[in-house]
Amino acid sequence: MDALIKAFEAGRVDNGAFHHPDHVRLAWTYLRELSFPAGAQRFTEALQRFAAANGKPQLYHATITWAYLVTIHDRMNFPSASRAPEDGWEAFAAANPDLLMWKPSIIEGLYRPETIASEHAKRVFVLPDQSL
Repeated sequence: MDALIKAFEAGRVDNGAFHHPDHVRLAWTYLRELSFPAGAQRFTEALQRFAAANGKPQLYHATITWAYLVTIHDRMNFPSASRAPEDGWEAFAAANPDLLMWKPSIIEGLYRPETIASEHAKRVFVLPDQSL
């Protein structure tokens, strides 16, 4: 298993140094190491444990997490002329800079603000309610 996943699951990742691009890289790593169903499940469980271990379980947001997982998986499996799937994280990140931005993020293009702010969207995945 990848060293990043091992460190994250063992609680050796510093919350203060774990920012949005790190979340994306970790999700990409889970999806690359495992199948989509297994990688997504394991990532979400690990992310929830991470939030709880850092005293902030309320920060886990199901819709944001799953929207990113699905988008990352889609882009990993739709190679562009600028990269091949086996090129690694750096090539993926360079080809997908929009995934690494937090404010604004891809979420604003997919969801109305009131949808993404809802308690329902925090608890369960909600389908996008606006088109890009």
